[in-house]
Amino acid sequence: MARRVVFPFTAIVNQERMKRALILNAVSPRIGGVLIRGERGTAKSTAARALAALLPDITVLAGSRYNCDPERPDEWSDDSHARYDHAGIDTEVRQTPFIDLPVSATEDRVVGTLDIEKAIKSGEKHFEPGILASANRGVLYVDEVNLLDDHVVDLLLDAAAMGINVVEREGISFSHPSKFVLVGTMNPEEGDLRPQLIDRFAFSVQIEGLEDTHDRVAIIERRIAFEVDPEGFRREWADRERELSDRISRARDMVNAVRYSRRDLQSIAGLVSSLNVDGHRADLVILRGAQAHAALQGRDRVTDEDIVLAAELALPHRIRGRMFQDTVLSAEELSERLDEVQGEMGISDMGERQEEVEETAATGKKKP
Repeated sequence: MARRVVFPFTAIVNQERMKRALILNAVSPRIGGVLIRGERGTAKSTAARALAALLPDITVLAGSRYNCDPERPDEWSDDSHARYDHAGIDTEVRQTPFIDLPVSATEDRVVGTLDIEKAIKSGEKHFEPGILASANRGVLYVDEVNLLDDHVVDLLLDAAAMGINVVEREGISFSHPSKFVLVGTMNPEEGDLRPQLIDRFAFSVQIEGLEDTHDRVAIIERRIAFEVDPEGFRREWADRERELSDRISRARDMVNAVRYSRRDLQSIAGLVSSLNVDGHRADLVILRGAQAHAALQGRDRVTDEDIVLAAELALPHRIRGRMFQDTVLSAEELSERLDEVQGEMGISDMGERQEEVEETAATGKKKP
């Protein structure tokens, strides 16, 4: 199959916060997705499609309808277990999937369906995969997510958070892996999501059209060049695309080993608490985002900068009464707030405390 030609991710002009949110989710899909809000013509869908094309090919179990990872048998679908548990493993390489979810999608179309009649008559489980199966280990894109049925949005967010899709009907169940980068885009002028649903997106970004004349000229030039000669334009940006793709691959390999200290946890908790954010989801999202950012920079330990840059994406839609007021949540202001919180809590950067890094996502153990 010929590789799709899409506008290169690295050729998108400015919109650095949006690009960072997408890249960090690509490094660590367990972050939980990103909601991009903005007016028409601000490269929202272009960025989502470009991200998928940027990601490396994946190795899957041969014949798997769920893109099952040969290296992770604990995450295989029921079908894959039945086929490979007692036989040799065959693999194949596929492009990272990019699945475009239509606004009209129903629950059955999203999660898949079980043939109850066949199960009762023959005792065989027959499952017809849905969109979540196709999106596993790829990017699931929902344009105009605010127009999607709330129940379907709930299903998507549940699957993104759990990493597995379980379908149960009449006492019969089927499960398969469902790990994907969830990207939702919307124009707030056309209505908003319920606050409960907005909060379940890990990151959010509010973007606007660029005002700088040089930026606008660059957008015109690059778009025209791409439309006239897509392959030539892709080749022009190929080195930069490859470099970023390699960075993401390396970061994926090391993200779960990125260490953090109790000081980092106290800093995150203090920052979130000082901004009157409800619940604890933001704390976890910031930690995962900070680990992903550290891995992207090639570091094996979280820093305050990682925390601030993750918080900039995790908090705009969660501050009570000030949702999406991005000017209040710039990285500079968050950095100052973090310094204040650390001072009030007496959190220092003492060597012995920073070395208390056995308490990691990988082990959960604290250094004695």
